[in-house]
Amino acid sequence: MSHPNEGLLAKAHRFFLYLGVLYGVCIVFLAIPWVQRHVSYQHKFGIPLFPVFETPERYGLSPAKTFNVNFQTPDNNTLGAWFVLSDPYYQQHSVSSTYSQTNQSIYDALRTQKTVLYFHGTAGTRAAAPRVRTVAAITSRLQANVFVVDYRGFGDSTGYPSERGIEIDAMASWNWLLDHGAQPEDILIWGHSLGTGIASKLAQQLALQGTKPRGVALLAPFTSFSVVIEDYPIFGFPLLRPIQSFPIGRKLIKRLLLEKYDTLSIIQELNVPVLLAHSTNDFDIPHYHSKTLMDQLLDPHLPPSVALPDSPGSTISEEEYNAYIDGVKKRKEARSLLVRKTEIPEFGVVEEFQSPHGKVVYIETMWGGHNHVGSQEGVQNEIGKMFKLGLWSDPRTVNVD
Repeated sequence: MSHPNEGLLAKAHRFFLYLGVLYGVCIVFLAIPWVQRHVSYQHKFGIPLFPVFETPERYGLSPAKTFNVNFQTPDNNTLGAWFVLSDPYYQQHSVSSTYSQTNQSIYDALRTQKTVLYFHGTAGTRAAAPRVRTVAAITSRLQANVFVVDYRGFGDSTGYPSERGIEIDAMASWNWLLDHGAQPEDILIWGHSLGTGIASKLAQQLALQGTKPRGVALLAPFTSFSVVIEDYPIFGFPLLRPIQSFPIGRKLIKRLLLEKYDTLSIIQELNVPVLLAHSTNDFDIPHYHSKTLMDQLLDPHLPPSVALPDSPGSTISEEEYNAYIDGVKKRKEARSLLVRKTEIPEFGVVEEFQSPHGKVVYIETMWGGHNHVGSQEGVQNEIGKMFKLGLWSDPRTVNVD
């Protein structure tokens, strides 16, 4: 006679067997390039639904403040974008009841005002509500023009997204601004989420050319795509976490990934001031990514680190251990002397230091989540002070040192 638990155990075994098979099918499914591209970029998610880019006013922007732009990339894709006038320029030129948009307005605004080149994150378009809110805040509080572009495959842009393709889009966007009268030193490159990988890559390419933009602002950045997907929710939960628990699984995932977006490996090559901002309540990309990027920027200015042997079975001598502890202590002391840390009540923490290429600032805010960190007034205050935008553009008004 069989034990009553035997049937229950058999059912449990079958359940976990089926679950394992289903998990394996999901991993194979995600390895298909077409599927992986759609999961990575989510560019077909219509946020908002059926957007009408020719009428940005319906998404909250002022009448005749935004130009709907289409332009070509060197590989013959057409990109859709909005050029949004800064509030000072808009208010000065829209007082007349006969005011209407002309292309000359773009040239004049780019020559007389600072401009933010805005690279947004995954999913949705330039008309998504959090992006419009951030753009509106930049034009008013920071008093800068904004050029926000939908990458290939997003919105009304043609083609399909890829890391190399979007690099081309980013450089084409930069060149569009220069062709319409902007000067490199008047352009702040701004990236949010996925856009931080794009902004960093563009800044690296410009550095190789010897071109210096005003700076780079990275909002909710990640160190690399392979790291962020370890815990990133796919279909509502961290699908890749189980396989990442094994070394062979991590190697397999990295081999199958189409996109790298490895900001950590290139951030030291940027030859301009860099600002990092992240919310501690960001549940999409944890704020430790920004802290790691900050540490990477600091690393060349600190005493060399001392590593302990990490091979299995290796022993650590007392001399090696003492050297390690001494190295940690020296780096900590050097960091405290180099980095100025300011705690702001009910907001967060600001850390900054001076590098050979300009100031580096890390803002860790308690609020904002993933999508609203860049539209917070406190964050925009720090951006304005660092890059001398808005009220902070005149040093007689605010001390920016």
